[in-house]
Amino acid sequence: MAISNKELVLNAMDRKAVERVPAGFWFHFLDDEIHADAYTHPELEKKVLDGEIRYIEEAQPDFVKIMTDGFFSYPNPIVQKARTAAELAKVQPLPDDHPFFERQVAYAKEITKRYGSDIATFYNIFCAGTTIKFMQPGTLAEDEAFLAGLVREDKEAVKQAFAVISADLARLAHRIITEAGVTGIYFSLQNLVGEGADRALYEEVFAPGEKEILRVANAASSYNILHICGYAGHRNELDWYKDYDAKTINWAAVVEGVPLEEGRRIFPQHALLGGFGNLPTDILYRGTRAEVEAETRRILAAAGRTGVILGADCTVPRDIDRKRFDWVRGAAREG
Repeated sequence: MAISNKELVLNAMDRKAVERVPAGFWFHFLDDEIHADAYTHPELEKKVLDGEIRYIEEAQPDFVKIMTDGFFSYPNPIVQKARTAAELAKVQPLPDDHPFFERQVAYAKEITKRYGSDIATFYNIFCAGTTIKFMQPGTLAEDEAFLAGLVREDKEAVKQAFAVISADLARLAHRIITEAGVTGIYFSLQNLVGEGADRALYEEVFAPGEKEILRVANAASSYNILHICGYAGHRNELDWYKDYDAKTINWAAVVEGVPLEEGRRIFPQHALLGGFGNLPTDILYRGTRAEVEAETRRILAAAGRTGVILGADCTVPRDIDRKRFDWVRGAAREG
């Protein structure tokens, strides 16, 4: 008896033997996914929801990363206006009925009520540091510099603010799982870069809130994914996350130069998601069918077929030909 795509993915996450290695890819639906504001412009939420539904109907994916274009920001007026660490530290938790929770739960529920019994769904949530970066108006490099500057200014104030913001993000994770019915969260974070950004500082300021979000998510679901984000070439020290409690780990295998088989040595107790590069210059986007299929077989030959889910470093270009995803799944099925 054939199992559902959802059961296939959960078995892979549990590192059980699977009849075929599952695969999943995702992309943004808005032109400016970072700064788009669906709280103020609900038509953006509809555009993303319609795009998600259209993609699921057309591609019949093994799992869905529920994209949160338009919901990247944390609509807390203190955080929105803060330009110094002292101002940021004044942040207070959002009320339970705030649109930050209500709108996102309702959005996720629209997807799970249609597909949640057959397809595993993972809701995208960013850590506090990434959330603050995305709320800035500059380039990614400028926003990273802004965050690093806040930490240098007063790390205790930033740590205090992160505790509040992370608690709200944890509440969101809990409600998305328990009320909207998603399988788990896809939790995105990355190393701090810039002057003085070492591991000790990260573990003091960033890690406590991140681990709290995962703790709360894990209490609601055993199936959560940690994404160590290498978007736009951001480099990470992967071993900073060896003790983060998530069922599955996804990192930028191509950007970091750490393929799945090497990542298994860093994360021996986890399922692994990824393997493909996500840029227009990478094989998944530009390769012929034969090249994509060959790359699929190469990845699996090196990484093995147990505890592996094929995917990409991060979001793939939104104009990618969807049939390429089928090429990967077909090659994975052949063994």
